[in-house]
Amino acid sequence: MSRCTTIVAAFACVFAATDRPLVAQSMLRLTPDADKALKFRYVGPVGNRVIAVAGIAGNPNVLYVGAASGGIWKTGDAGAHWDPIFDDQDVQSIGALAIAPGDPNTIWAGTGEAFIRSNISIGDGIYKSTDAGKSWTRMGLDRTGRIARVIVDAKNADVVFACALGHAYGPQPERGVFRTTDGGRTWNRVLFVDENTGCSDIAMDPNNSRVLFAGMWQLEIHTWGRTSGGSGSGLFRSADGGTTWTRLTEPPARRSARSRRRWRARIRIASTPSSKPATACRPTTVEQRKVDRSGAARTAARTGRW
Repeated sequence: MSRCTTIVAAFACVFAATDRPLVAQSMLRLTPDADKALKFRYVGPVGNRVIAVAGIAGNPNVLYVGAASGGIWKTGDAGAHWDPIFDDQDVQSIGALAIAPGDPNTIWAGTGEAFIRSNISIGDGIYKSTDAGKSWTRMGLDRTGRIARVIVDAKNADVVFACALGHAYGPQPERGVFRTTDGGRTWNRVLFVDENTGCSDIAMDPNNSRVLFAGMWQLEIHTWGRTSGGSGSGLFRSADGGTTWTRLTEPPARRSARSRRRWRARIRIASTPSSKPATACRPTTVEQRKVDRSGAARTAARTGRW
């Protein structure tokens, strides 16, 4: 065998030897015991409370996070490095992030922190990026103050809902649920209770985008404290894509007075993309934030009966 052939054969052996472990590693699956041993660890970004997180289905390396007063950050390597991508905008308080399900380059950012505390920042509307965060355009809702959630219709990316809490320092009309059907060029307020009540959360049925649930929160912030809860608060349901809404029945009178007050405070909502979709909701006060996993809450949210 010639010297040249020997060298080629040697390289072939090296590549073959290094190839097999890599293939085996890609097929590695964690055992239940190994999975239990994993713990949460800090991956950044540095310096602020993270309010919103959005990722791309099928691509775990790309994540966007929104900070209470630190703008939007993006990672392309699963959190090893983070880049600020919102610094050129006039506001840095982020309340919500959403990625269009059919287009990972289209990102929506609702501004203004909706987690009420003494040192929070106000936003100036909703922003949209069509190039994966390289550039941003403000798309309206300038006076909503705080946008707690943004959801994009999975079947029609031009349909977007914004859950606006409002600045909450006094009465204002720019509160409630807003909808666009033209990609943000125009907005209509589709759910409004009164000038003292804003939207605390909104969720869409993953299997039927015409079914939505919205939590409404009567809230006013003062320098000496806050007034949380009231007759304006409650859970609402729409079955026609947000055009009309029905207030779901409140808990019956046999519940304790404390329970009824809690129900009239802030409401958080979540839906599950299962074959039997369920929506869980939990009324909370500012001091108490717990998750209600009870079948009663899920059934009530789905049917409107308590």
